[in-house]
Amino acid sequence: MSVLTPIPEALEAFAKNEFLIVMDDESRENEGDLIIAGQSITSKQMAFLIKHSSGYICAPITNKKADELNLPLMSNLNTENTEDRHGTAYTVTIDVKEGTTTGISASDRANTLKALSNPNAKSSDFLKPGHIVPLRAKDGLLKERRGHTEAGVHLARLTGLQEVVAIGELVNDNEEGDMMRLDDCIEFSKKYDIKIISIEQLLQYINENNL
Repeated sequence: MSVLTPIPEALEAFAKNEFLIVMDDESRENEGDLIIAGQSITSKQMAFLIKHSSGYICAPITNKKADELNLPLMSNLNTENTEDRHGTAYTVTIDVKEGTTTGISASDRANTLKALSNPNAKSSDFLKPGHIVPLRAKDGLLKERRGHTEAGVHLARLTGLQEVVAIGELVNDNEEGDMMRLDDCIEFSKKYDIKIISIEQLLQYINENNL
């Protein structure tokens, strides 16, 4: 698909603390997520992410990180009626204690992401519940599950950043606020000069380069 950014170029942008739009499979959700590294996210970037997504900001992390910070799954029930339909591993929500007020503002949520990205972070640094939703990535990342959660952590790993990212699902700016699909995401990427890739494309790059 010619509209997609070559992966090396996208990785370079991601490493410079720029947003990427990541599309998943058409047969899955056929949605685009805005993804950015958590360690250097600014309040302005968080505000942009909140504005153009559903406002439900998630933070993909590794299982190791989640265990270190005592972030269990939001639900351990594994039934048809309680499990997320795409197997997204939501943990309990968090706010960082220091430097935040209510936790809901763009500034507060950016601070929580940066604190979550700190390799020396402790469970006691965070209030639970809060306004950021960590997501546990599969240990095999995209080789195990082709989701935005794993794509985000894989992008961080490939660029040598802390393996914590901020993601939000892009929604249309209309009365319905429905989800952006591929054509919508392409227009959005052009309007805001944000590089766009797909999970399939990223996984192919990983496999071809034995990463």
